[in-house]
Amino acid sequence: VDLASADWSHFAALVLAPGVPLTHPEPHWTVVKAKAAGVEVIGDVELVFRERASACPDAPVVAITGTNGKSTTTALIAHILRAFGNDVQLGGNIGRAVLTLEPPAEDRIHVLELSSFQIDLAPSAAPTVAVLLNITPDHIDRHGTIEHYAEVKSRLIAEAKDTSVIGVDDEWGARFATALEARGYPKVRRISVRAPVADGISARDAKLFENGTQRADLDGIATLRGEHNWQNAAAAVAAVESLPEKFHAGGDLQAALRSF
Repeated sequence: VDLASADWSHFAALVLAPGVPLTHPEPHWTVVKAKAAGVEVIGDVELVFRERASACPDAPVVAITGTNGKSTTTALIAHILRAFGNDVQLGGNIGRAVLTLEPPAEDRIHVLELSSFQIDLAPSAAPTVAVLLNITPDHIDRHGTIEHYAEVKSRLIAEAKDTSVIGVDDEWGARFATALEARGYPKVRRISVRAPVADGISARDAKLFENGTQRADLDGIATLRGEHNWQNAAAAVAAVESLPEKFHAGGDLQAALRSF
C-alpha cells in the first residue's frame, strides 16, 4: 500500500525501523501521518516486550545500553550464560533482529543490546536486568540534546523489573544510580573502574572486586584488555549474577571469562 495516500485510521501501529528519525532532526513523514491519525509509533523491540508481558511475563531478559561497550558486554553476558548451560537468545542491536529470535520463555534468557533509537521506540521495555554502561555525547543529531539522549538511555534502567547495573564513572550514570537508589527500585548495582563501590563490582589492575573480595582475574584474557573492557566485564558479571540463582549457580565464572 502507498502510505502517502493510505487511510491511516485503519492502522493499529506504525512499526518504525530504528534508523528512521522519530523526533530529530525532524520526524519522518510517516511519523507525522501516524501521530495525526492517533496511530502509535513503536519498534520491533516493543513487540517482543508486549509478547513477553502477554504470554510469559516471568521470562528473563537482560537488556544492555550505553554509548560505548554495548556489543562487547552483550556478547560477554550471553557467553557466560551459555557457558553455564543456559538457553540464551542473543540479538537486538547485535547479531540477529529480535523478531527472529525464539520467543520468551521462563527457562530461556534473552540478552538484548539496545540502542537509544530502539529504546525510544519501546515504551514498555521492562527487562529483568538492565545495564547502562556509560553516557557520553553521541547521536545528538537524532536526539537534539545530550539531556534527551541521556533521558532515553535512562528509561531502560528505570523500568527494570529487578535490577539495574549502572556504570557510575561518568556524571550521568552516577546521577541516575543515585536517583534510583533514592526511589527504592529497581535494585541498583554500581560498576566502577575508578574506585570501590558498595553493592556492586569494581575493577582494578585487571581484577574484579566485590565488597573487597576478588571475584575474577582478567589478566591475560586478550579479548578483555584495558580499563574499558574491565568495565564491560564487571557489568557482565553483575548482570549475570542479578538473574535468578538457577541461571548462574555453580557456574565457573573464571573459566567462562577466559574462554570469551
